[in-house]
Amino acid sequence: MTASGRALSVEVCTDERAFAELAGEWERLYRACPSVTPFQSHAWLHSWWLSYGTPGRLRLVLVRRSGELVAAAPLMRVHHPLPAVVPVGGAITDFCDVLLDEAVAAQGAQALADALAGMARTALIDFREVRPGGAMERVYLCWRGPRHRMRDSACLELPAVPMGELVGRLPSSRARRVRNKVNQLARLGVESRVVSHDQTEAALRRLLELHRLQWQDRKVSPEHVRPRFLEHLVRSVVPMARSGGAAVTEFVFEGAVVAASLNLLSGGLAGLYLYGFHPQLRERKVDVATMLLHASGEHLAAGAEPGVLSLLRGDEPYKYRWCPETVVNQRFLLARRRTVPLLAAAVCDTAARSRAKKVLRGEPGPPDHR
Repeated sequence: MTASGRALSVEVCTDERAFAELAGEWERLYRACPSVTPFQSHAWLHSWWLSYGTPGRLRLVLVRRSGELVAAAPLMRVHHPLPAVVPVGGAITDFCDVLLDEAVAAQGAQALADALAGMARTALIDFREVRPGGAMERVYLCWRGPRHRMRDSACLELPAVPMGELVGRLPSSRARRVRNKVNQLARLGVESRVVSHDQTEAALRRLLELHRLQWQDRKVSPEHVRPRFLEHLVRSVVPMARSGGAAVTEFVFEGAVVAASLNLLSGGLAGLYLYGFHPQLRERKVDVATMLLHASGEHLAAGAEPGVLSLLRGDEPYKYRWCPETVVNQRFLLARRRTVPLLAAAVCDTAARSRAKKVLRGEPGPPDHR
């Protein structure tokens, strides 16, 4: 295959040490791919692999032009519930995607599709949580075999603007309540600060402790209290903060840090990934969501590039108070003739799970025309 007169070479890397050594050229490719999210950074993906990866299952598809990395697909092999090749990142990663240098995007996408076709002879390519407009869409369009596109998780998004503009989007009665809550923060003297990158590790440890306190005596996500999750966050977010790809905000009240939040950043997209707060804020009737969005909006609006503040996956009721836009991630299933049964099984399983959720929520099913 050639691109602008120069050949593209493709390699499937399974060496974990080689993955670590890709940091520099991966970062260049990351900057050349306009659709990336923070979850495609080398710092996030490699750290995730160190905490959660299974030795022997790494599958990095690397496409080079004259030695320069111009496309990459961070993948791994799994065996349950079906033999499949899936993105590196797992459940704690909100957006998955491949990376394509925009200068050779068409050729790079075809090269990735051809490499995936080899893998699809024995496993289903199951690529989940692709944000609309992601680079994986181009690979899907290049696919020459059986394929299927499905809806995946819903994400809620807001414009990355100061609180005044955000409130202006709300109905008048709700806007008035929000302004009162912002004024209450000022009266109480709650202040926010974005920590410097050299303080990020300590701030992350405080954030997770506050997250634990926030959920004490209630059901917390089990992964968030495990040591490997803390290790992953420290290992990934500290270098991301140094390069401008992450920001930890702390909230101080009466001289103590009472809350903290983590925003992950790339181009025009920011994601409010995790937060924690001391229960005393509930006692003071502080609206934590207002506090977080006020600080995030002010910080992001100060950047040179206007963009989007994603509340990431999940449809918690508090998010809808802000009139967000619902953006649905995509799931791409790719197969060859021998693996078509795996594709059909995945589609049927997803449909069955969707019907079961509707039954549990009490939603009506399709009409019976018998």
